[in-house]
Amino acid sequence: MTSTTRRAWLADLEPDAPDTIACWRAIDGGYSGLKRLRRELRARIHERDAPRILAEQEAIGAALERVISTLPEELLRAPGEEEDWNVAQAFAHTTAARRFLAAWAALDAAGEWPEDDPPVVTPSIPGPADASRDRLLSLLGRSAESLRESAARIAGHETDRCRMRHPLIGHLRCGDWLLFVGVHDLMHLEQLHRLAGSDA
Repeated sequence: MTSTTRRAWLADLEPDAPDTIACWRAIDGGYSGLKRLRRELRARIHERDAPRILAEQEAIGAALERVISTLPEELLRAPGEEEDWNVAQAFAHTTAARRFLAAWAALDAAGEWPEDDPPVVTPSIPGPADASRDRLLSLLGRSAESLRESAARIAGHETDRCRMRHPLIGHLRCGDWLLFVGVHDLMHLEQLHRLAGSDA
């Protein structure tokens, strides 16, 4: 999608999530994009940044809620532009990533990392194909509560290296994961706007 077609929804969101959007823009596909993403994350996360980053993720969560609330019901079963998932599966996957990526980073920040059975990040797990709009909104609400709890535990440990490893991104710091949650959200928010025809 070109910068022109991104302009409307992104311009509305950028004042409330500038750091997350800057990191998202660093990704242009391929290894070089991931290297730029890591540099952007590192440049934008400092000690005691968790409350500020949480505010950005809450703004993005509100944007996700607005789109899914207005998307026609039949589009929930339409192709979701990822794997062979439909929209409901992709959206539920997004809410799960919001919860668990931050929660696992919070475990490490709090000194509770399970050495004997550590979490494994698996990017391609879809949500339920038949999830209703109400169910998806409930999942989004649960993810918001979990993010707040995780941000409180990460606060003061934002620049600590996290042992969690993503198969594509590798290791990040605890605060970087809190910011990356929003980057992942934006990928799916862009897809939703495209499906809704509101990306112009």
